[in-house]
Amino acid sequence: MLSADELERYARHIVLREVGGPGQNTLKNASVLVIGAGGLGAPVLMYLAAAGIGRLGVVDDDSVSLSNLQRQIIHATPDIGKRKVDSAAAQIRALNPHVMFEGHPVRLDAHNAMKLLAGYDLVLDGSDNFETRYLVSDACFLAGKPLITAALGQFDGSLTTIRAHEKNAQGEFNPTYRCLFPEPPPPGTVPACAEAGVMGALAGIMGSMMALEAIREIVGFGESLVGRLLMVDARAMRFETLRYARDPQNPLNGDAPGITDLSGYF
Repeated sequence: MLSADELERYARHIVLREVGGPGQNTLKNASVLVIGAGGLGAPVLMYLAAAGIGRLGVVDDDSVSLSNLQRQIIHATPDIGKRKVDSAAAQIRALNPHVMFEGHPVRLDAHNAMKLLAGYDLVLDGSDNFETRYLVSDACFLAGKPLITAALGQFDGSLTTIRAHEKNAQGEFNPTYRCLFPEPPPPGTVPACAEAGVMGALAGIMGSMMALEAIREIVGFGESLVGRLLMVDARAMRFETLRYARDPQNPLNGDAPGITDLSGYF
């Protein structure tokens, strides 16, 4: 049940027909794990905390640096040198004391992924490298967890929801991340953020959209991004959606699955 303080705090949600009291209670009972407290993770964490997610976790082994502050708005100048999970924890406590925050100051890898994911209902991946994105996607499939994943370029971003462990209305498995991107690009072909740069406000847009998609998935209103890739072009301020389907050749839920654990990442 929601307390009197929570009823007032979430009043603008509760008057929404699509959310209401039952939806807000669902958010309170939900648990979400965010991979990365950086450009995408920062707005995700703040908006999910503001929305009243009951238990919010973040995985990040990095510390705050001055160059982060152009886009990672959960951190501030006095936080430079602090662990990002600690900086994020302080901001979330100040924003919403009703949220139980769990910081995991580790790097997600094949050894700890399944254990970390096990304690949460939904996973949001805001990592900045392809190896982690594939690892998170594979681990979510094996753990039976829904995944919302986004990526940033210099002036572009993308967002989709993966429920590859579930079947659609036709009784077919939903597509995996590997159906959308069968293989990562060759090393060195996609420059890192530090080399290529990124528009700070774009990280805020994409992170906020990740949070919105998470709220929609938890409460259950609107049309999910399962099987749809939302693409944002910040230069032209253009939004497009691409539909994609399950690839029978994909190694997770394809006709002849080849990935049954995370041993390929060791």
